Amino acid sequence: QVQLVESGGGSVQAGGSLRLSCAFSGGTITRGCMGWFRQAPEKELEGVATLCIFGGTYYADSVKGRFTISRDVTKNTLDLQMSSLKPEDTAMYYCAARASPLYTLATRPQEFNYWGQGTQVTVSS
Repeated sequence: QVQLVESGGGSVQAGGSLRLSCAFSGGTITRGCMGWFRQAPEKELEGVATLCIFGGTYYADSVKGRFTISRDVTKNTLDLQMSSLKPEDTAMYYCAARASPLYTLATRPQEFNYWGQGTQVTVSS
């Protein structure tokens, strides 16, 4: 069974950068999807960036041009490069994956089967 562990979170000033990494173990996603979600206090879980093998790459409008999702096949990790960070990016960030294929963009939490424990990102003004 696939297990996911996030790392790289922390505190940074507005305008700064952070790189999150999600380590996969117990399996490799070869047909499904993988992505990043976040949840700010008092808000719903939000899709940040996702990558489906057959469906394509999705970015939330709020992060387009600032965040980049990528897959490192050699390390078996999923990364999220975040730049030009804003206070509104403050949230708990979760890595997620699904094993079965999806032929459209993945945007909803219910489309994913496996979840990491989360890593906190705090952006100060």
